[in-house]
Formats: sequence, structure tokens, C-alpha cells
Amino acid sequence: MSDQIQVSKTVDAKPDEMFAILSTPQRHQEFDGANMLRGVEGSGNQVNGTGDVFIMNMENDALGPYQMKNTVTAFEQNRKIGWAPSIHPIDGYTDKLGDVKATGHTYTWELEPAGSGTKVTQTYDWSGVKDESFRGFFPMVSEDQLTASIDKVANAAK
Repeated sequence: MSDQIQVSKTVDAKPDEMFAILSTPQRHQEFDGANMLRGVEGSGNQVNGTGDVFIMNMENDALGPYQMKNTVTAFEQNRKIGWAPSIHPIDGYTDKLGDVKATGHTYTWELEPAGSGTKVTQTYDWSGVKDESFRGFFPMVSEDQLTASIDKVANAAK
């Protein structure tokens, strides 16, 4: 089995319009295909480059409410953006996760002009997960959920 899911789709939205949404953490809840995001913590400033960090409030059946710290791992204006989530704080959920280190996965969006629209490729990659106990949780998001996220960003960009 592969350690990633990649979906591509051409949508009727411009790359710069989509990138504006993807690089604004306050708007991430609008395109959450998995329905786990509950909003951004604090100001959730605009992402301006690799190394930037934003914290998302999350919720799922296994953990209830929790937070993920997202570190930007890829940034090319209007073309590519990606982030690596990790549980926040890293040792804040030992009552539910034990010693599991919830790090090592990424979400990357690539935007390529295609006629009047954009070819969008979203890659959900967990090949960097080192903790074998955490690896058992993957994939947490399905191909259908990733495709839904692409559609939601495109619709929000119109």
C-alpha cells in the first residue's frame, strides 16, 4: 500500500484566487472535506512562506476537541502550498494517545493554469510518519474527501 493519496482535478477557478484561500488559515474550514476543522486559533495570519505556523482547532470521534500545529513546508506564490500538521501541544493528549508522536504527514496543493481554470493536485502524504503506532491511523482522510476539498476551494474562489 502506498503512503500517500494524490488527487488531481481541473476546476473553473483561477490559481491566484485558489491560492489566496489556501494561504489564509481563517478560510480553511470552508474547504474541509473531512469535516474535522473547527476554526483557526488566534489571528491565523496569512501564510507568507515556508516555516510559517498556524494552529487549527479540530474535532473527531477518537480525540474529541484538539489542536493541530501546521508548519508550512511548501510555498510558491499562486502555484504551490503545503503544510505538515502535528498534534499541539506535542505531548498534550497522552491521556488519549499515550506516547504516540502525531507528526510526519503533509498536505500539499499544486495549482497549474489550465485554460480559464486550474489543474489542482492535492497530495496527502504520510510517508514521513516514524511512530509505528501513529502510522496505524492512516489514511485519516479519503480520496473522496480530498476531492471534495478541491471542489470546495474552487467554489469559494468564484
